[in-house]
Amino acid sequence: MKKLYSSALAYLITIMITPAFAAIPPAVPAKISYTVSFPEAQAHYAEVEMNVTGLAQPTLEVKMPVWAPGSYLVREFAKNIESLSANTHGKELPVTKINKNTWKMNTTGVSSVTIKYKVYAFELSVRTSFIDASHAFLSSTGIFLYPKGMISQPSTVHIKPYKDWNKVSTSLEMVNGDVFTRTAPNYDILYDSPLEIGTQDVFDFDVDGTHYEVAMYGGGNYDKERLKVDMAKVIRAEVDVFGENPNKHYTFIVHNKQRNGGGLEHLSSTVLGASRDQYGTPGGYRGFLSLVAHEHFHLWNVKRLRPIALGPFDYDNENYTTNLWIAEGFTAYYQNMILRYAGISSPQDYLNDMAGDINTVENQPGTKVQPLAESSFDAWIKGYRPNENSYNTGISYYDKGAIVGMLLDLEIINNSNSKYSLNDVMKYMYDTYYKGKKRGYTDAEFKAGFEKFAGEKLDDFYAKYINGLASIDYNKYLNYAGYKLTDEFADNNEPSLGVFTNSRKIITTVLRGGAGWVDGLNVNDELTAIDDTPVTDMSSILKGKKVGDKVNVTVTRDGQRIIIPLTLKRNDAVKYSITELPDASAKQLDVRKKWMHL
Repeated sequence: MKKLYSSALAYLITIMITPAFAAIPPAVPAKISYTVSFPEAQAHYAEVEMNVTGLAQPTLEVKMPVWAPGSYLVREFAKNIESLSANTHGKELPVTKINKNTWKMNTTGVSSVTIKYKVYAFELSVRTSFIDASHAFLSSTGIFLYPKGMISQPSTVHIKPYKDWNKVSTSLEMVNGDVFTRTAPNYDILYDSPLEIGTQDVFDFDVDGTHYEVAMYGGGNYDKERLKVDMAKVIRAEVDVFGENPNKHYTFIVHNKQRNGGGLEHLSSTVLGASRDQYGTPGGYRGFLSLVAHEHFHLWNVKRLRPIALGPFDYDNENYTTNLWIAEGFTAYYQNMILRYAGISSPQDYLNDMAGDINTVENQPGTKVQPLAESSFDAWIKGYRPNENSYNTGISYYDKGAIVGMLLDLEIINNSNSKYSLNDVMKYMYDTYYKGKKRGYTDAEFKAGFEKFAGEKLDDFYAKYINGLASIDYNKYLNYAGYKLTDEFADNNEPSLGVFTNSRKIITTVLRGGAGWVDGLNVNDELTAIDDTPVTDMSSILKGKKVGDKVNVTVTRDGQRIIIPLTLKRNDAVKYSITELPDASAKQLDVRKKWMHL
């Protein structure tokens, strides 16, 4: 009876409202375009004109993202906006700023709006915009406002270049072959596509059907022909891991400065920071290729195979995940391994790289304080905001994540009798979650992926090394491949103040548990004397002293001379190296061959 009544009522309502609905045409999506010009490039400004047409709503809110995906810190890009105004058909439209990154206007009866604003850009990094008379680097999240509720809408960007600027390097598609007019199918793509505009040196090459463009700003001693060959080797080695290259074209934007570093990944491009003279030395050149390998590997790991929290993005707030040790740490592991796969690094080069990561982690007191998963989750408040005590309280999900990648790789190879490796896990997860389920993965799902190929439960491994603070049993895993870890400083008994200083003898870090920590040395203290002997050379200030000796340390603190009695402790720094076991078994050699691609 109830079901019959409900059906009859629904039928009556349908008859009553159908004519009214039939008279309303389907909604037409708004059209959005931008024009970016640089009349004051020398003063570091861009002027943006945003046009929104086809409006049919009482209010319009436009927003600026507060962070750039891939760089896990709220950077408040709206702080760089000034002189925002709006008009419709030449008539001013009042605008109210309603929170830190949102502007609102009444659009009742208004079908189109033109919004104008200036953006100050003077921070040349891989994640922030920079403009001067020589070029403009536009990190899109800090340049383009978006209309609230229209994140899936396409947009067009037209560039009006400054003076002799004649190139635009970006992964955004051209419109009608116009290099200065680009289009994005939605804001996730626009915000994932930085633009380099100027007179940059551009070269290109193809890798098995994918076109690569490299835009070099700032000069440098690079050899373009050599880079084409070696970058292609890196790319092919990474494609071999995942079985496909999802891009038809890809753009490298490289900022060469006197001293520079770092990178930021995007779906079809990346931005790299390099030192302009680093290409001329073997170490510097390999370091650049390692950076290329890292950021290009991200086009699979994190841009497509991603933690479930990292997309769709919330551009207003932090996007928390405990899995940056996979997204970034494994990428750091592969950046060195890929050079080995490509034949650019020797086996010993690779072992030295991994020993370096181990030394970094084991010499940092924070590894005993912050679990790896927590390091990922707290990236927003700690990872990108280091202070003088960060060395004692945290650990990098890059460095320790790379180590965990090595441990799991060796565990999988050993347990499968060299049938599988971490590569098989990465491809399986990429195929299953990105291509198959078309979503990100959970922590439990990636753990299940490891277990599938390791052939064992990893509850204890996770409890110790991911969610806990257990000391890593390195030799258990390295022995699988016939290697061992040796501490060259194991027999060292040198005394230490337990501090780091800069060139001016000012303390920058006080190490947890060290002599300075126990007896009261502070960051920003200037070391002036040890037992009345002036400090002139930091390398010899404790010459003739022994562990357990009591000394008087004179410092200048806040303009005052202070004498601090201090008992010297042993310098407990480690310096690990990875060497071959003398009598490796046949199985160990098989694991080594699989791991090292020998």
